[in-house]
Parts: sequence; structure tokens; C-alpha cells
Amino acid sequence: MSIEKVREYLKKYGKEHNILEFSESSATVELAAKAAGVIPARIVKTLSFKSENGCILICAAGDTKIDNKKFKDYFSIKAKMLTPEEVVEFTGHAIGGVCPFGIDNPLVQVFCDESIRRFETVFPAAGSSNSAVELSPEELYQISRSTSWIDVCKIKEESIV
Repeated sequence: MSIEKVREYLKKYGKEHNILEFSESSATVELAAKAAGVIPARIVKTLSFKSENGCILICAAGDTKIDNKKFKDYFSIKAKMLTPEEVVEFTGHAIGGVCPFGIDNPLVQVFCDESIRRFETVFPAAGSSNSAVELSPEELYQISRSTSWIDVCKIKEESIV
């Protein structure tokens, strides 16, 4: 999927003009934060995990990592990330531009982690490695058609001051 397809998807919600396109890469949390001019924690990373019948996408704050125990307690499976090829196969997005928008694959479930709720707005990717879209956490939840809010992340130790 491309940024154009994400833009078309976001039109249904009147958010296509919220897409930011950067001249530099935004393929990592650090690069996206620099490009958007925000702290890394406000960048939403869309993490891709294997599930029994498909995949689980978790939208999480940029300063977090998966807490394996919480993940297993919630999903009843071990957290195992998809390969880059599987990510494209399930989501239509390549690593560096993975986002939870416009995915029509019924084998993909989207969840939003509580870690993003501490911000007024956040910046998930918008289908390319040099884009993002500014949304409130609730808008992200609604537009991504998330299954539920979950708490499966923890703030990385190096982020704690």
C-alpha cells in the first residue's frame, strides 16, 4: 500500500490533509521524531506480530517496547514478530511505513496500546518511509478500526529520566 492509498482511506474521515510528507526518511522512531519536530515518544510505531490465524498490529508510543509477559497474558501466545515479507503480505505496507490504515485483510487485528493516550496528538506512519499523520489517540483508535485499547508495553529504560 502506498501513501496515496492511505490518503484515499483517510478521506473517509476528513483527515487526508493531516498527512505530513518529509524530504528525509521517517522510517525509524528517531528519524520520524526529527522530521516531525516532536519527541520520539509521540511517534507511533505499528508493531507486527504473528497470531494463530494471521497477525496482530499494535500501535504503541515510540519510547516503549513490548512487555512479553503482558503480551502473553493478554493474547495467550508468545510475542513473535513478523518477518519483513510477512508484514508486506498481511498489511500491504513495507517496514518503515507500516501503519494501521486501510488494511482490508480480515486476518489482521489492530490494537492501540495505552502508552499513546498520554499525548494530545501522535504521529503514526502514513504508508511510506517518509510520511506521518498527526491524530489524537482517539482518532487513531477509531480510524484504524482498533479492536480495543490494551496495555502490553513498557517504557524503555533508556527513556526514563
